[in-house]
Amino acid sequence: MATQDVVMAGFGGQGLMAIGKILAKAAMEEGKNVTWMPSYGPEMRGGTANCVVIIDDDPIGSPVVKRTQAAVVMNKQSIDKFEPTVADHGLLVINTSLIDRKAARDDLKVVYVAANEIAESEGGAKAANMVMLGAYLGVTGATKPETLEHAIEATFAGKRGNLGDINVRAFRKGLEVGLAARG
Repeated sequence: MATQDVVMAGFGGQGLMAIGKILAKAAMEEGKNVTWMPSYGPEMRGGTANCVVIIDDDPIGSPVVKRTQAAVVMNKQSIDKFEPTVADHGLLVINTSLIDRKAARDDLKVVYVAANEIAESEGGAKAANMVMLGAYLGVTGATKPETLEHAIEATFAGKRGNLGDINVRAFRKGLEVGLAARG
């Protein structure tokens, strides 16, 4: 497998760090080398937050990437900041629930996802991040879907209610969007 890297960005509190960790955990379960590097804006909740995840079969020299192969963007500020930094012919996954514009670049593969609405239909508005993670995975195949589901279940094991089920269902809906976009 060639190196895969992605920046996941949005408001603090949207769960971008969580989906980055879940992706990293799934890749580690598959025996891959992984880095996860978080970056927070001035405020934790409501400020900007992003993380970069790198997955590779070979050792990773640095967790710093100037131009990522992909960006998963949850809000307008994130698309404005990270769309220009995606490598040529890269991937941009856009949450159309909170971003009211199309991608400005025509060299990117773009996947439009109504993440908030999909998450709400699965019983949990806060699972929009899982929808976006599913869409990303559907296009890239960065890990096996079942490995990622296992990582989601492990993350929510022991939590109140049926959060694990809601998040897995939201992930699966996003995966369907990503697989359809893969073509």
